[in-house]
Amino acid sequence: MFEHGELSRYGYRQELSRQLRFRDLIAYGLVYMVPIAPMAIFGSVYGGSGGMVALAYAVGVVALVFTAFSYAQMVKAFPMSGSVYNYAGRGISPPVGFLAGWVILLDYVLVPGLLYLVASVAMHTTVPAVPVWAWLLGFVAVNTIVNSVGIRMTAAVTRLMLIGELIVLAIFLAVASWALASGRGRFSWDAFFNADTFTWSLVAGAVSIAVLSFLGFDGISMLAEETKDGARQIGRAMAAVLVLAGVLFIAQTWLAAMLVPNPAGLLTDGDPNGTAFYDAAQVAGGSWLATLCAVATAIAWGLPNSMVAQVATSRLLYAMARDRQLPAFLARVSIRRSVPINATLLTGLVSLALGLYMAARADGITLLSSLINFGAMVAFLVLHVSVVVHHLIRRRSGNWWAHLVMPAIGFVILAWVVVNANIAAQRLGLAWFALGVIVLAGLYLSGRRPVLSGLAPVQPQQPAVERV
Repeated sequence: MFEHGELSRYGYRQELSRQLRFRDLIAYGLVYMVPIAPMAIFGSVYGGSGGMVALAYAVGVVALVFTAFSYAQMVKAFPMSGSVYNYAGRGISPPVGFLAGWVILLDYVLVPGLLYLVASVAMHTTVPAVPVWAWLLGFVAVNTIVNSVGIRMTAAVTRLMLIGELIVLAIFLAVASWALASGRGRFSWDAFFNADTFTWSLVAGAVSIAVLSFLGFDGISMLAEETKDGARQIGRAMAAVLVLAGVLFIAQTWLAAMLVPNPAGLLTDGDPNGTAFYDAAQVAGGSWLATLCAVATAIAWGLPNSMVAQVATSRLLYAMARDRQLPAFLARVSIRRSVPINATLLTGLVSLALGLYMAARADGITLLSSLINFGAMVAFLVLHVSVVVHHLIRRRSGNWWAHLVMPAIGFVILAWVVVNANIAAQRLGLAWFALGVIVLAGLYLSGRRPVLSGLAPVQPQQPAVERV
C-alpha cells in the first residue's frame, strides 16, 4: 500500500493533493498526447518520410516504449514530481539533474506556447473576424483558471474533452474506411513501406517530427505526488497511453495517406499551410468532415492539450524551485487548492508572451516544434543513462534486462533519431544546453550549487519486503 508520508524520506512535505486514480492518469496522458494530434502535422511527417507516415509513427511507438519502461523504473525509485530532473539528479548526481531539468524545460516551457499558437492560428483561419492574439488570450485565460482551481477540476474537464476528440476520430475512421471501400482513394501499404523512397535516415528524420505527437505520455510522471495509488500506477499508465495513442496515430495516418488527393505534389511541395490531412478528409467525406477535423484539432490543442501541458510545466518549475534551483516563489502552493499557484500563473504568462511573439514570425510554429522535439529526446537519453547508473551501478541490481538491456536499446534508438534530426534544431538545442551550463556555473559561484534533499549513500539492492 502506498504511504502518503513517503515523500518525507526525501525531505519534502506532501503539499499537493492526492486525488488522481489510474483512469485519471490514462485520460490525462491521452489528452496530453491528443488522439487526433497527427491531423495537425500529417503533411510534414508525410513529406519527411517519403510518404511512409504510418511507418514513422510505428517506429516512434517502438522507440518510446523503451523510454516508458525506463520512466517506470525511475518513478518507482523516486515517486515525486520533477520527472527527468529528479531521476537524473538522484540517480546520477544533482548537477546532472539540473542540466536534465534545464534541457527538458525546453520541452515543457515551450510546449504550451506552441499548442496555443497552432490552435489560435487554426481558429483564426476558421473565424477570420477574431484575430490570433484574441484566440491566444482566450485559450490561456480559460486553461489558467481551470488549472488554478485544482487538479480534480483539470481531470474532469480533460475527460470531457477527450470524449469529444475520440468521437471526432471515430467519425473520421468510419467515413474514411467507407470511402476507400467505395473506390475513393487508393488502397496501398506504401504508408508502411515504399521501396522507392525508403532509407533509414529518411525515416529517422520523419520520426523526429512525428515524436511531437507522442510528447505527453512522459508528462504523467509529473503527477507522482498527486496520484492515490502509488508510483507503480504511473509506469503502467504511461505504457498504456503510449500504446493506445500509437495505434490511433497509425490507423488515422494510414487511412489519410491513402486519401491524399495529390501524393506526388505533397512530397515535392510539402504542406506549408498544414492542410494535408484536412484535404484527405475532404476526399473521404466532403467539406463538412474537413471542417470538423480542423476545428476539433484546433480546440484539442488550444484547450485540453495545452491545459495538461500547463499542469506538467508548473510541476517541473515547482520541483526545481523547492530545491532552490529556480526562484523560491515558484514553490508556493495554494493551501486552499493544493496546486503550485505561482508556477501555474507564470506558465500561463510565458505561454501567452511566447505565442504572441512566435505568431509574428513566419517560421514560428516550425521553430518551436524543432526545439521542443530536440529537448525532449535529449532528456529521454539522460533518463536511460539514469536507469543504468542508479540501478545497475549504484544499487548493483542483478536485473540486467530491466536495468541495462532495455535502457540501452532505448538510448541507441533515440540517439539515432537525434543525430538525424533537423540541423537547426540541433544547433538551437545545443545553444540552450550551453546556456544551462552557464547558469549552473552561476549557481556554483553564488553558493547555490544543486543539492537534493534526502540523498544518502545507496546500499546494494535487497530483496523487496511488502509493506502493509
